[in-house]
Amino acid sequence: MLCEKIDLYKHFGITRKGGEDGYLNVYIPEAPDYPTRVRPAMLVIAGGGYGFVSPREKECIALAYVSQGFAAFTLEYSIAPVKFPAQFIEGAMALAYIRENAQKYGVKPDKIAAIGFSAGGHLTGMLGTLFDRAEVKAALKDKAALVRPDAVILSYPVITCGDKAHKGSFYNLCGEENLKLQEELSLENCVNANSSPAFIWTTVDDNCVPSENSLFMALAYKAAGVPFELHVFESGVHGLSLATEETAYVNPPVQKWLTLSFTWLKNRGFVLND
Repeated sequence: MLCEKIDLYKHFGITRKGGEDGYLNVYIPEAPDYPTRVRPAMLVIAGGGYGFVSPREKECIALAYVSQGFAAFTLEYSIAPVKFPAQFIEGAMALAYIRENAQKYGVKPDKIAAIGFSAGGHLTGMLGTLFDRAEVKAALKDKAALVRPDAVILSYPVITCGDKAHKGSFYNLCGEENLKLQEELSLENCVNANSSPAFIWTTVDDNCVPSENSLFMALAYKAAGVPFELHVFESGVHGLSLATEETAYVNPPVQKWLTLSFTWLKNRGFVLND
């Protein structure tokens, strides 16, 4: 397997202001007998309330998609006290880098997806709905056109800044007093006809990010006429990841989300070709 760590700021010639992360980890299966093999790609964005990046939602998720013929990438993005737009630009850089280097990694440039968990789901949702914001255009200039993911998977995502918000995520990302920015990044109000198709899943009794976040996002997708699939499992704590022993919280019924996501992606053309 080809494994690399890319400094996204260095690659795009952007100067760090101080405290930013912004690194991309690469996981590419090597197939020397199939020199023409091309794969879909998956960018993995772990959660952590924009206060840390959860290791339980990184490499294990990447390897799960590698097992299905994907090239996989994990993003190490900035956390508090670093504020927006650093995280958003880092996600945008990651997607642009993957698409820009599609030939190098044997990736289909029109089959690049992103998956995010909790606050990472919020960052993924921003990439799928707000990819044409001015911050991305200012940072990446002509390469901003490479950012939009071809599909997103939102796993128990932070979505709304309203009554059902996970306030800590918005405070870490925007600052507690910046209500205007929080409202701008309340994603149920950001979905439009150009948003990336979405696979959304959560549990009814999520004890941290209320399941209404996913429901609000699904309703926004329906209103915008953008393809989506929603799965709401009856029970499960927040942060399930794969819901296996490997990721601490074992929940067999919820483990199905992964296979369901594979099927959804394959039905959308995210398949390995020789």
